[in-house]
Amino acid sequence: MDKVTRITAGIFIIIFVIVAGTGLYNAYVNMQYRNSLASTYAYTLTISTSEKLSNVTFFIPVPVDPAGDSPFVRQWSSRAVPGVPAGWETVLLGSGKGTMLKIKTPVIGGSDGGSYSVRISSDERVDRLIDTKSPQENDILFRPVQNMAGADCAGFENQKAGATCYRYLSAIYADYDSSPNARVEIGSTIAGRNEWKIFKPESNEYSNSITALMLGDNHGWVVAKGEVQAGSGSYDAPKI
Repeated sequence: MDKVTRITAGIFIIIFVIVAGTGLYNAYVNMQYRNSLASTYAYTLTISTSEKLSNVTFFIPVPVDPAGDSPFVRQWSSRAVPGVPAGWETVLLGSGKGTMLKIKTPVIGGSDGGSYSVRISSDERVDRLIDTKSPQENDILFRPVQNMAGADCAGFENQKAGATCYRYLSAIYADYDSSPNARVEIGSTIAGRNEWKIFKPESNEYSNSITALMLGDNHGWVVAKGEVQAGSGSYDAPKI
């Protein structure tokens, strides 16, 4: 009987140690994940022209979620986006389909009338997990979004391993005067990234870009091509 009792007690001790060890391990993993997690957006807007532009007005999408919110809406509203050239008037205009940045300026281009490019960029850390798997449904994109469809990632710039890719159409408004030879390109990118470290550094990310190309002067809306790469990186992380 004593032998049976000792065996039973030993089994319970082993089970207890396993359960306790598993609990401690899970607690450690969760603590390390939460303490090291950093979620950050990187936003860029680039406007390039081969010649001088006059009487310029642009409406360019700002990345927002389906409800119309994003940290960059707040940045533009408070005029906290770095790199905006002197003399540019910037105003946000929102609708049910998206949020546009209105840029108005008398001139874009150098005094010599040659090529000119301006790049505005900003990073923003957020206190929530970015949805890098389904940003088109739950996170910030350049909207409006029309005719989104799955695409082969092979044709994308900066192709990410393991990503799921999409293409869609959006819109940019461009009103300016120029010579017939002017080549004007507007591009904007948003990238969202989650990073953490448990036993080694891990991360996951998505990116979304829009581009529009115009030749000569322009006085109206143009189609912008949108691309999304989602779900790249590791998703082996605790739920929070």
